[in-house]
Order: sequence, then structure tokens, then C-alpha cells
Amino acid sequence: MLCLHFLAVLGAHWLFSPCPREPREEPLIDRLEVVTLPSLSPRGLPVKNCAQQFQLPTHDWPDTGPPGQFDVGVVASFGRLLSEDLILQFPYGVLNVHPSYLPRWRGPAPIVHTVLHGDTVTGVTIMQIKPKRFDVGPIIKQEKFAVPSQCTAKELEAILSKLGANMLVSVLKNLPECLKNKREQPNEGVTFAPKVTIGMSCIKWEEQTPEQILRLQRAIGATIPLQTQWMGNTIKLLDFVEVHNIHGFADKLLNERGIVPGSVLYHKLSQTLVIRCKGDWVGVKTVVFKKKLTAADFYNGYLHPWFQQNSQMLQGECRFHTLKLTTGKKPERQGKGGAHYNTISA
Repeated sequence: MLCLHFLAVLGAHWLFSPCPREPREEPLIDRLEVVTLPSLSPRGLPVKNCAQQFQLPTHDWPDTGPPGQFDVGVVASFGRLLSEDLILQFPYGVLNVHPSYLPRWRGPAPIVHTVLHGDTVTGVTIMQIKPKRFDVGPIIKQEKFAVPSQCTAKELEAILSKLGANMLVSVLKNLPECLKNKREQPNEGVTFAPKVTIGMSCIKWEEQTPEQILRLQRAIGATIPLQTQWMGNTIKLLDFVEVHNIHGFADKLLNERGIVPGSVLYHKLSQTLVIRCKGDWVGVKTVVFKKKLTAADFYNGYLHPWFQQNSQMLQGECRFHTLKLTTGKKPERQGKGGAHYNTISA
């Protein structure tokens, strides 16, 4: 068995968030050190915390530890280009564990875009890093995985982390043979997965269908709540639901007029806000406006009083508008470290 000096260069924790289990067989790794990006969080990075718990040497990028003392490097969600000089320090090169079936979803957010675009199949790819290039190196090992229905990005990350970890161990056990059998990525089917931005969380009621909104929620909602604008205020929307199974809702629509994208109705029986979007409706159970509110609380405290005070002619104004975050200015710090964004409505 090949005994490796192993340098792990880690950014995000999708692959190595669980602390490693005790080895059950002859050790494969003779030496392991960990490189992470510097973190401003007082809690530190989960990967670094785990490494320190197991008394592994750690380094803050761009420090990669003593040169020329490792057989192979491994990168996972690191987000930094590696120079040729650094890669050449490793006799077996640097491997990248990437949570997609390359060449689909090259880039920093493959799991999010897998869910966002409704992919039914994804996978994990172990590839060899090329200098100054992201996710284009030859494939060493690759496995497909069927995406579970209604799966969130967080749930898919947990599944792929286990798959990727097992694949990595398999490759390291047979590294020389695996490298001999590597193959170039195909030129067909290349897609890019850009990083997630806060602007993605702004729902476009005129453009997005219910399925697209529900996928967006499953893709980023756990980290960036989806948001909209109501009467000049920013509203965050949580707990999305499909409306097709709400008893009596379709009959209610027959009596509604002036329905445009962003129009908000309240379905009392199911205690759900239903919002018109492109081609259909989507339901919301919870909103955040000043504080977290149920759909019933938001309706009773805000929507119902507005409807009572204003005529039927003006009810079209009481709808959700697409929130547009202004660009060109950095967010101002506000309160306890929160960010304040200037907004305009569409």
C-alpha cells in the first residue's frame, strides 16, 4: 500500500465537515497537514476546527507549509487558483474533489446550481488540477448520483460529501494506477456555476414560475432567504409551498379580478399567503417583516387593514414587487453588524 504525505487545501467544508473516523485498517496517510483560507469568524472554519481537534498541523493561505515534503495535494472548494510552481511540489500533483459531474457545473457553486436548474442527475468528480485554471483538468474518477426529488442544496451537500470522501479514499489507495487511467474532460456539455449573490434572492414575480421559485428556495433559502418588496419595505419569505393541493383555492381564483404578478391573497383555511407569479401561484407560510410572522399574522396585521382602508380600485397597489438591490456601493453597516441595502422597486 502506498504511504502518502498528504496536504489538504480546503476552503468550504462540504467534503470534510464531519470529523474523520478512527481508521479501521492499515493507515493510508503517513502525514497530513491542512491549509485553509483565513476566517474572520470568531467561531473559525469547521475544517480548521476539526483539524486542530485531531492535532493536525494547519496553515493559513497563502502559507502552504514546508515545500517539497508531500506526495499529493487535495483541493476541495478552495476558490483560489494554484500556481504551477506550487503544483510541481507534489510528485502526484494536486487533486480536486468537485461536487458535480464535470464538465457540467464548473465553478464555485455547483450544488446550488444543480438544485436551482432542476437537474435530476449529478455526481462527484475527482480531477487533477491544472495551473491557473478552475475545474478543467483531466478526470481521475467520476460517479453519477440521482438527485432526490425536492432535495435542498444543504441536503444534497451532505449526500455528496459522503460520496466524495469515499471516492477520494478509493483514489488514494490506488493513486498511481488511477493517474495512469485519467481522461480529459469532454468539450460538450460544459456549464458554469457562478458564486451565489444576494441578488439571486430577489424573486422576479413577472419572470419566474412557481417551480423556479420553489427550486430557488431549495437552492439558496437556507443561507439567503428569498425576498421581495411590499409597500416600499423589504420582506423576506420563508416556508414556501405548492398551492395545487390547497382545497378550494382554485374556486376562489374564479372570483378574483385584476390579478397581476405579485398579487397577494390569503387562503384562510390553509393559513397560507398565495402570490401570483409567472403562469400560476406559489404559497408562503412565513414572512419576516420587522420580525418573523406567520402568514395569518401578516394578513391580520398588515394586509387586511390595508384592504379595509382602500378601495377595490387600489388593491393592485398592495402587491409584492421585485426587489432590486442597487449596485456600485458597498453595503453600509447597521445595528449589530447587519447590512443595509438601498433598494428600488420594479
